[in-house]
Amino acid sequence: MQLTQLDPTKPDQRFPELRKALTDPNGLLAFGGCLSATRLINAYRQGIFPWYNPGEPILWWSPDPRLVVYPDRINISRSLNKTLRKQLFEIRLDSAFLDVMQACAEPRTDGAGTWISADMLSAYQTLHQQGVAHSVEAWQNGELVGGLYGVAIGKVFFGESMFHRRTDASKVVFVNLVQQLKTWGYKLIDCQVTSEHLLSLGAEEISRSAFRNLLDKFCYQSPNPEAWQP
Repeated sequence: MQLTQLDPTKPDQRFPELRKALTDPNGLLAFGGCLSATRLINAYRQGIFPWYNPGEPILWWSPDPRLVVYPDRINISRSLNKTLRKQLFEIRLDSAFLDVMQACAEPRTDGAGTWISADMLSAYQTLHQQGVAHSVEAWQNGELVGGLYGVAIGKVFFGESMFHRRTDASKVVFVNLVQQLKTWGYKLIDCQVTSEHLLSLGAEEISRSAFRNLLDKFCYQSPNPEAWQP
C-alpha cells in the first residue's frame, strides 16, 4: 500500500477526523501505507511516527516544534528525588513489553491510550522481537504498576507511551530510563508532543528542522554495546 501525501485544500470526505486533522498544519504528513518493521524504522529515522484511531487510515506525523529530552539535562524535583530515594519500585527492562503496551492502550480519563490498536500492538511487538522496541517497567510486590515503551535507533530513544497504576510510578520509570540511556551514551530522547508532565521533567521544545538534524547525526551512531543487553 502506498503512502498518500496530504493536500490541505482537498480533504478526504470519507474520514471526518482526517478532514479535521488536515486543517491543522502541525505535523500531519501523510496517510496510508503499512506498519511493517522496515517502514516504521525508516519513518522514525526521519522524525515521523504513526498515530491514528482504529477505523482510520494510518496517519503519519512529524510535529513542529518537537519535544525532546537531552539525557544530561533531566530535571528531578525535590519531591521526586525523595521518592526515588525510597526505592518503592523495582525497575526492569524488557521483562514485560507486551504487558506494558497493553497497559498503555487501556482507556483513560484523558482519552490517551485508545489509539494503540491491535495492529499497533502487533507491529511494535515485532520491533521488540527484533531488538528495536523496548520497555522499562516499575514493579511493586510482583505487580506491574508503571512503565513506558519506545523505539531505540542509534543513540536516539523515541518514546511512545507510558502508564502508571501507583503514584509517581511513571516518573520513576522515566528518570531511570534517562539515567540508563545517559550511561549507554544516548544523546536524545524524543517525546513527540508537548505535555506539562514532561516539561516538568526537563523536556524542551526544538524546531522540527533542528530535530531532523539531530536525527541525521545520532541515529547512525552506535550506543554502548551493553545497551539493552539482558
